[in-house]
Amino acid sequence: MVFGWKVHGDGKTPPPGEVVRPDERLSWPRTAGIGAQHVVAMFGATFVFPVLMGLDPNLAIMMSGVATILFLLITSGRVPSYLGSSASFVGVAAAIRAAGGDSGTVTGAILWVGVALLAVGLVIHFLGANVLHAVLPPVITGAVVMLIGFNLAPVVANVYWPQDQWVAIGTMAFAVLSAVLLRGFWARINVLLALVFGFGLSWVLDKTAGQVTSVQGGRNLLDASGHPCPTEGPYCVATAFPHDRVDFSAVKSADWLGLPHLHGPNFKMSAILLALPVVIALIAENTGHVKAVAAMTGDDLDPYIGRALAADGLTTTLATAVGGAPTTTYSENIGVMAATRIYSTAAYWVAALVAIAVGFVPKFGALVAAIPGGVLGGITVVLYGMIGLLGAKIWVENRVDFADPVNLVPVAAGLILAIGNVTLHITDSFPLQGIALGTVVLLIGYHLLNLAVRRRDPSDMGRGIIAPMETEIGGDVRRSTD
Repeated sequence: MVFGWKVHGDGKTPPPGEVVRPDERLSWPRTAGIGAQHVVAMFGATFVFPVLMGLDPNLAIMMSGVATILFLLITSGRVPSYLGSSASFVGVAAAIRAAGGDSGTVTGAILWVGVALLAVGLVIHFLGANVLHAVLPPVITGAVVMLIGFNLAPVVANVYWPQDQWVAIGTMAFAVLSAVLLRGFWARINVLLALVFGFGLSWVLDKTAGQVTSVQGGRNLLDASGHPCPTEGPYCVATAFPHDRVDFSAVKSADWLGLPHLHGPNFKMSAILLALPVVIALIAENTGHVKAVAAMTGDDLDPYIGRALAADGLTTTLATAVGGAPTTTYSENIGVMAATRIYSTAAYWVAALVAIAVGFVPKFGALVAAIPGGVLGGITVVLYGMIGLLGAKIWVENRVDFADPVNLVPVAAGLILAIGNVTLHITDSFPLQGIALGTVVLLIGYHLLNLAVRRRDPSDMGRGIIAPMETEIGGDVRRSTD
């Protein structure tokens, strides 16, 4: 089922205890209202993450709408989800740019992650979800998600926070308090509210405290002799200069209607190898979201996990092929469904069409680009930490046992290698660094140790430690020998 939604009841708000299923809808005005909620829920993160990756937020918003429509078509309308900009690549993008890569290098590397995810989705679709659980048990998926988040800490410390530490700490405090103290809908858009607060605080400080002196990427470029130079790089760096925190000059000059900025991908092997480990995080994220939707709707969606992964891989490939941000299913929108108990895919079609329309408003993109660096510093310190802790959440929910060295040792090694951004120079032109190196150590170390344990004790399944006598979704677990 893709179209042809049945009207639920009288088309008004369903009574307590009732739900609107994916193949149902309310009246079109009410469906449009729910769709608007989905737009607001995804909006904050979907335009923040492209900014953090140095990509066009207008194009990201537009492609999120295109991606959502393709996802709904590929999953036959059985998995109601919105595909927004993925946070998993922010650290990868920062690392690629630090190594001299540009936006084309970033999107070129991520494109191949999309291709890999598409291939994984097809394999799972034809072979079944048990293959996924055997290769990527919770101990590994949790660790990869964690190292991706914590690898971003230097981006906060070295890029955003120094631009305006007081605005950063004020925005951070607001983001933390709003996430905890606000309720319902407002709590779900706390990132967007923190951005608005940070803008306001920056404007007030411009009027009362004057300009701030800090480094802004791409501005006041000087070479080693102190002379102006044209392009930022190893011998031409951005240097500190006094400037206003809030500058709306680009917003005023931007058009109301126009096409977003497109660019082609640039393929560089070192960048591709750096980005590929993120596919593990995407697999874990997408699978978790499908499971969450299945739990809410009461439908068995395991047969659709492969389709969902393939759809996300395809949309990420298409988005990055034109210079857009990678896509992923959004927990923010799953939260909207949990709050409203309305799972209608019709609402997601409304949200997708609105997002596509917003993509044709360049003035919006200019407004996003005007976000002060200190504001991004305050928001990213929370977001990056939350990404890392999602890995711990996977461990807790699956009761991973770190008293077992098969779990503890490879995870410990992989995390330190990734967080410390350690580099292994295999050849002069083939380095493994940070996230990529940490993930390789995790995968190889865990499965080799499990193989050794199974050879020592054939009754030991070695499929991921959870709790004694418990079973992990999708497969057996190693039993306690106590």
